[in-house]
Amino acid sequence: MPAPTEDRPPDPERLEEAVRLRRGRQARWQREGERSIGQNLAMIGALGWTIVTPTLVGIFGGRWLDRVFGSGIFWTLGLLVAGLAIGCTLAWKRMHRE
Repeated sequence: MPAPTEDRPPDPERLEEAVRLRRGRQARWQREGERSIGQNLAMIGALGWTIVTPTLVGIFGGRWLDRVFGSGIFWTLGLLVAGLAIGCTLAWKRMHRE
């Protein structure tokens, strides 16, 4: 979101959404308290697997397609990048959900 300038005031709808989200997070923190080190480590591990799994699926699928079509590393590279992009997107969404 671009910074508000003197010429353009901040969007009130986006501001209200940000305030609502922050209040909800603060209420949750007051209700549940800090997460333990174990919970934080579990989240890091889950995020890692969220990124690694689609990447590996892309690599193995690409290797199989390259063998079938005899195309060198064309499919492997393409599906590697696609799997990595999907994994990072899923991890990003999960982080913002938590």
